[in-house]
Amino acid sequence: MQITWKGQACFQITAVPDKNSQVKIVIDPYSEEIGLRLPKLEADIVLSTHNHYDHNNVKAISPSAGALTELSRTSSGQAHFLVEGPGEYEAKGVIIQGIHSWHDEKEGAERGSNTIYTLEAEDLRLCHLGDLGQKELTSEQLEKIGQVDILMIPVGGVYTIDAKGALKVMSQIEPKIAIPMHYALPKLKVKLDGIDKFLKEVGLKRITPEAKLVVKKKDLSEEEAKIVLLQP
Repeated sequence: MQITWKGQACFQITAVPDKNSQVKIVIDPYSEEIGLRLPKLEADIVLSTHNHYDHNNVKAISPSAGALTELSRTSSGQAHFLVEGPGEYEAKGVIIQGIHSWHDEKEGAERGSNTIYTLEAEDLRLCHLGDLGQKELTSEQLEKIGQVDILMIPVGGVYTIDAKGALKVMSQIEPKIAIPMHYALPKLKVKLDGIDKFLKEVGLKRITPEAKLVVKKKDLSEEEAKIVLLQP
């Protein structure tokens, strides 16, 4: 499996569910109103955690060759599998679960709902928290999330959990790998905390960012969670 980060909460994941198929997944494509330029991306599956412009630009994603034609269609008339909320889904060998959560610390506050997604492919379980604003996850949410290999977690505060909140949620989920997202970047117009606050919170001075994460189940350690920084 290969994971790349495109800035904010946007990731592209390429998985090979079986020897004869490859699937591309894009999560939370953003509008360029945020100050970042979204690269050209293709996907068989597109996930949006909530309906805000920095997470829901699904029309910008082109379908991969052979995308599922019977499913949701983009404005150009082409198709990819689109998920925009809680529920259980399966497409191209990938099992997806959407779990309701809150964008704000308090239930029903002004920024509304957010969907946490878990994905299963290549015997790996991924979790993308979207714009989670809850200080901690409920027991029901944790039961649905289950055992996580790779966690994509917001750390920039302001509209989501901050560094301290992220550490708390990580301790609840106990992933094998954690990938920070949704923090301050050059040109980003959204005012968020920088990555340094999170690294300090987890006791790290510096990590060299990687262009991509390539991972297999056998590569994972049972020890304390590894933090991986990805270049946008």
